[in-house]
Amino acid sequence: MRPDRVSIFEVGPRDGLQNEVQVSTKDKIRLIDDLTLAGVTRIETGSFVSPKWVPQMADSDAVFAGINRQAQVRYSALTPNMQGLDAAITAGADEVAVFASASEGFSQRNINCSVEESIARFIPLVDKANTLGLPVRGYVSCTLGCPYDGDIALTEVVRVCDILYRLGVYEISLGDTIGIGTADQARRMVEAVSSKVPMEQLALHFHDTRGQALANILACLDLGIGTIDSSVAGLGGCPYAKGASGNLATEDLVYMLHGLGIDTGINLPALARAGDTISAAIGKPSGAKTALALSH
Repeated sequence: MRPDRVSIFEVGPRDGLQNEVQVSTKDKIRLIDDLTLAGVTRIETGSFVSPKWVPQMADSDAVFAGINRQAQVRYSALTPNMQGLDAAITAGADEVAVFASASEGFSQRNINCSVEESIARFIPLVDKANTLGLPVRGYVSCTLGCPYDGDIALTEVVRVCDILYRLGVYEISLGDTIGIGTADQARRMVEAVSSKVPMEQLALHFHDTRGQALANILACLDLGIGTIDSSVAGLGGCPYAKGASGNLATEDLVYMLHGLGIDTGINLPALARAGDTISAAIGKPSGAKTALALSH
């Protein structure tokens, strides 16, 4: 049954900006505060990874320290290991996230280890976070296809999600990392995963590389999906398809949801202004079609 309200998980400040040119700490803080003013209540604020690998996120501690925190907003951090978890705790993150892949090839090339090894690495992280009462979110990449392995068996997607859920990950974000899926595939994948993980604990993270993200989301809404990841101004290109768009623009998602009569709690004009401001800071036009329409 289609939900009356959808929770938007905004990934622009982390997943988006780490794939863009270097952005100043001040501009990152401004973006997060602008998103908060627009009514966004779940914001992926930064990532505590080695600056050697992701230099764009080297100032995440300063970003957490500089934002104008609001009680109703949950500020999240990506934490790939125990060191990252400790840094996120020190920074005051409200939630942390771990990531795994449904694809062996992607796991090996992205984090230099097997799927099983990646899961083993964050078992102690999840245990410690849960002991502290810190919610842990999980990303599963390549659920609808992989740039290295091609088609991914549904059974493998379900297996990885089931492991994360049983470990104590409270929400699992299903990623179409290369934006290759279409509506029927997306629906079948979500139906399969929901046999092991309750629908209310699933989220969608569909990239728009081939222009299919909104169609795929629409196909899954009637299943009861209530959480969707997106990136303001469409920040973050797709590293596996040169020149292609990657993340779905939050403005376009919100416009569609509001048009369906689904509440998000987000003020669309204010959201578009936030996207325009960060886009100007990185010297490119907003990737949100809705923002472009609103500006005319």
